[in-house]
Amino acid sequence: MKPIVTSVSLNPIHEFSKYPQSNITLLAGIGVQGDAHSGKTTQHLYLVKKDPTRLNLTQVHILHAELHDEFSSQGFTLLPGQMGENITTRGIELMTLPTGALLRVGESVILEATGLREPCSKLDKLASGLMKAVLKRDQHGDLHRNAGIMAIVLQGGTVHPGDAIEIELPPEPHRPLQPV
Repeated sequence: MKPIVTSVSLNPIHEFSKYPQSNITLLAGIGVQGDAHSGKTTQHLYLVKKDPTRLNLTQVHILHAELHDEFSSQGFTLLPGQMGENITTRGIELMTLPTGALLRVGESVILEATGLREPCSKLDKLASGLMKAVLKRDQHGDLHRNAGIMAIVLQGGTVHPGDAIEIELPPEPHRPLQPV
């Protein structure tokens, strides 16, 4: 299956979930037009408290629809946008992308993967036990986050469900995504 966008979402106010749209407009260096998290500096309320001048490395939240499928098999019913994602994809192993990977979306949009989405305790308000489901420890005790990735907008444009996605990996050595 070729990688595609399955849903696009935004929310103009600081709530956890976002709402599906027929399309979203991405602005270079800003994020999703009309979304509460767009801006040159961070707009995540807990990050603003730490450093309001911090560059916004979390302009776009991207989540793989395969995670919705996995959670469905665990008894969770999640719709696109409910976990706060702006773009829901299918056919990409998002969690294995390296830092700096480019996602070319639709006709003109270019996103750069900046890091892992840091799961928020509000996940449990959405569905009891969801926070535990996105945080797993491996056999070495290392914590693995499975709540999507964050990206910045290098080149803007409009994104629609059904848009194709192409991945361009950065030069090696690759650096794994870290929480941002």
